[in-house]
Amino acid sequence: MTFSEYFASVKTKFMGTDVSDIQEHLKFQLNVLGEESGIFYVEIKDGNLFIEPYEYYDRDVMLTATAEVFDDIIDGKLDSVKAFTKHKLKVEGDFDIALKFNELVSKRKQKS
Repeated sequence: MTFSEYFASVKTKFMGTDVSDIQEHLKFQLNVLGEESGIFYVEIKDGNLFIEPYEYYDRDVMLTATAEVFDDIIDGKLDSVKAFTKHKLKVEGDFDIALKFNELVSKRKQKS
């Protein structure tokens, strides 16, 4: 799978996720390692969700893992805190905001 295909699959998983109750401006950059390597960002701004295949220089937190680990987190099979403690997920930046990625994932699962 190419990065473009992987990115499209992640974006599709999050389409329709209701983040209207999140009024904070949150900026996550995800660095994908391995065969599908690439960078994209997830931003919540004014209750809207944006996911784009670019680097976000003014990010709050940068998460780095393989596509498999990100998929497991996004699909709810692996908690991001557990992934971090098992050294499967690297976190740089604001850890409090990194924890809010779990909130986004749980909202995605609610729409499924």
